Amino acid sequence: MIEDILDKLAELCINKKIQFVTAESCTGGLVAKLITDRAGSSQWFERGFVTYSNLAKEEMLDVDAALLNEWGAVSEQVAAAMAEGALKNSQAQYSLAITGIAGPDGGTVEKTVGTVCFGWAWLNPESGVINSITTSEVFAGDREAVRNQSAFFSLQKLHQLMVEYN
Repeated sequence: MIEDILDKLAELCINKKIQFVTAESCTGGLVAKLITDRAGSSQWFERGFVTYSNLAKEEMLDVDAALLNEWGAVSEQVAAAMAEGALKNSQAQYSLAITGIAGPDGGTVEKTVGTVCFGWAWLNPESGVINSITTSEVFAGDREAVRNQSAFFSLQKLHQLMVEYN
């Protein structure tokens, strides 16, 4: 199933001459790995940021420390900032960001294990404005299952956005 969405993304990006960037926390570069496992992905994948720590999010993606302190790393606010920061720190036109609690521990009553926040951003070519959307999901399963579901979900939504806005 992941192969299908990667095929669609590759075809769309090549046909439209667009690239995207990833900003990953709890998935630790899994999305970038899945993409770069494919020959020719350099035509449509610009780069990937693995920002596991809050400091990495601040330094590499320009996520404001105040935002991290107020909302926590696992929040839609931080996911949006990660997606926007990835776009600003690359040459890509689209981005996706993933931050969450893959487990087996680290969860709280408010944010249980399996909670993952996503952000996607895209550059409006006419205005130069960056638009972004976010969502959160709670995935079931062990650490690997949460990470795999997060990767698939993020790529599926990215493809949907590219179709809608390109």
